[in-house]
Amino acid sequence: MKNELKLLESRLIGLEELIKANNRLEKLLEFKRNLIKPSVAANVIGRDPSRWNSVVVIDKGSRDGVKVGMGVVNSSGIIGKVAETEKNLSKVMLLTDPQFSVAALAQESRKSGLISGTLQGLCRMRYIKELGGIKIGDKIVTSKLSNAFPEGLLVGEVAQVNITPDTNEVECIIRPGVSLSELEEVLVIK
Repeated sequence: MKNELKLLESRLIGLEELIKANNRLEKLLEFKRNLIKPSVAANVIGRDPSRWNSVVVIDKGSRDGVKVGMGVVNSSGIIGKVAETEKNLSKVMLLTDPQFSVAALAQESRKSGLISGTLQGLCRMRYIKELGGIKIGDKIVTSKLSNAFPEGLLVGEVAQVNITPDTNEVECIIRPGVSLSELEEVLVIK
């Protein structure tokens, strides 16, 4: 009986995982249907050991039409850009990588700037001309100036606003909208 109980518990865990995967895939499919540009669905199959918090590996590559520079998203927002491709897999640079950048704007005030990653797992929005209504909690979305992403995709939320007193330069710290440590399925925007 103990063996049967263990077997049933194991099956139950497997079924729970299938339900969770099904729910994630339904959200992703709905998001894909509403996406203006064509895209390719991919699974996250690993992380780059030398850049664990900056790069994920997906199971789609050049044979699937994936190219360097293509945007990568899921139903919660942007994830990053394709940094390298091979025939059957690609490496995706996450938006928290310091080498990542994307044009974005504050959804309410429409103030625009350039998003780049930080070493702390957050993003920084720079080149904002003036504060003009940007505040903590504001949603930051991709702008028309982005060539890898359609406009209006969630980048994240303003966590901190810094103003340099001598230059009046505004910089916002952005908390990503996507939980990058929990990635399983993504869309590559063609």
